[in-house]
Amino acid sequence: MSISFEQKSKIIITCPKFIAPYLSKEVTDLGFTITDQWSTGVAIEGTINDCIKLNFYIRTGNQVLWLIKDFEAVNADLMYKEALTIDWENIIKKDGYLCITSNVENDTIDNNLFANVKLKDAIVDRMKEKFGIRPDSGPERNKLVIHLFWRENQVSVFIDTSGETLSKHNYRKLPGSAPMQESLAAATIMASGWDGKTDFVNPMCGSGTLAIEAALMALNKYPGLLRAYYSFMHIEGYNDEYYQSIRTEGRAIALKSTPAKIIATDINPNAINATRMNAQTAGVDHIIDFEVCDFRDTKVPSDNLGVVMINPEYGERLGEYEDLEIIYKAIGDFLKTSCQGYKGFIFTASPNLAKKVGLKASQKTEFFNSKLECRLLAYELYGGSKREPKIVSQ
Repeated sequence: MSISFEQKSKIIITCPKFIAPYLSKEVTDLGFTITDQWSTGVAIEGTINDCIKLNFYIRTGNQVLWLIKDFEAVNADLMYKEALTIDWENIIKKDGYLCITSNVENDTIDNNLFANVKLKDAIVDRMKEKFGIRPDSGPERNKLVIHLFWRENQVSVFIDTSGETLSKHNYRKLPGSAPMQESLAAATIMASGWDGKTDFVNPMCGSGTLAIEAALMALNKYPGLLRAYYSFMHIEGYNDEYYQSIRTEGRAIALKSTPAKIIATDINPNAINATRMNAQTAGVDHIIDFEVCDFRDTKVPSDNLGVVMINPEYGERLGEYEDLEIIYKAIGDFLKTSCQGYKGFIFTASPNLAKKVGLKASQKTEFFNSKLECRLLAYELYGGSKREPKIVSQ
């Protein structure tokens, strides 16, 4: 007997730090009710079929975890005994493959791998008892993934229905130097308030992640259309019919065109080549204008004012700081002179370099790019003077 894909349990959707507000909006827009939220994730109640839908549609998440069981265990032996009581034969195919991942903070465990092995032992011992054979196991996440979450004495065992992280949207064949993660790019665009109908200009585009994520949003095209496999496909009793219905729905709501112009420029021809190839893989190259030029020479349209977003080097991993001071000042000049009427955004990990822009940020939104603490700085780029002219009576 296989597990029911309509059985409800706690679902946790994880994300990079500070992205939870944008993930929460995505989840609620899909019709779910958030029961809890923290800096790296949200929780809801739902079924494995709900997990299938979430995996397909979410842009800003990492993993979609479905709770199998909560229990208490003070050490690895007790965790093993409790895990042994789970009906693994209803979850894992007897000739299947599983990967164990974990997040463990327990005083008796000094190595997560030890906890992983104890959980794996419980699973395979149960399967051997039921079937006389054991499933294979290893580090590959392209089949069934089981996640162990252990804090002090509290243990939660999940099916990681995603497997490989959702933060990779599967179009970046040429990543370029120090690329922004796709989920982070999606979150920064959401934070900008861009509506997908006005123009989106991305100078210094690198390998094009921001421009491509903007194009995917403008076309209502979701990451699941670019991905072929998930962990949920390897759960015992999986029926492909529901997943295919989700894909059919996703294809039906995707648009072929948009009123927005999406512009990606970079001074490096290799970067534009990478952007073009990545955009082709994503199926959005037909709505992006690519140009090799200095960011200051980017042609910014004036008839459908939207967002200008720049992700310059930070001085942490690339570039020399003194040269970047000049670049950041030039970015400020470009925003002031060429982007009037737009909302301007700079994504940076360097507050000192941001000061060189010479503009006062109207908003600062906190993000992390890998381990770097970053800010998305927003600038209101008024055309002419912000102040109303003073009327002098005669």
